[in-house]
Amino acid sequence: MSELEPVRPRAPITAADVLAWLEETAESVRAGAVSANDLIAVLGELRRASAACADASDWALLAAREEGASLRQIAPVFGKGYVRAPAARLEKLHRQALSAEQWLEILRGRAIA
Repeated sequence: MSELEPVRPRAPITAADVLAWLEETAESVRAGAVSANDLIAVLGELRRASAACADASDWALLAAREEGASLRQIAPVFGKGYVRAPAARLEKLHRQALSAEQWLEILRGRAIA
């Protein structure tokens, strides 16, 4: 049996993907091919996707800590050189879940509800 090679997970969407979509959609809006109702529907989809991305980010934060990442290593991802931002987020998350697996279970429960 061979050992599994490490695989770096990728985010399902990137900032570049969003910008490309936004440019394309803006062009369709300017051309009059998109109605206000269509934009309202997309707004709802984007807000739900944004919440899902935030939940995934929280899971990744918990998982990174479990894998041994320090707050100093994580801090730059929060856009600050200080550990206060990830530490505060972890503190808030730990009120709900102590592990990435527990957080995933919470998210699964939300999806069912």
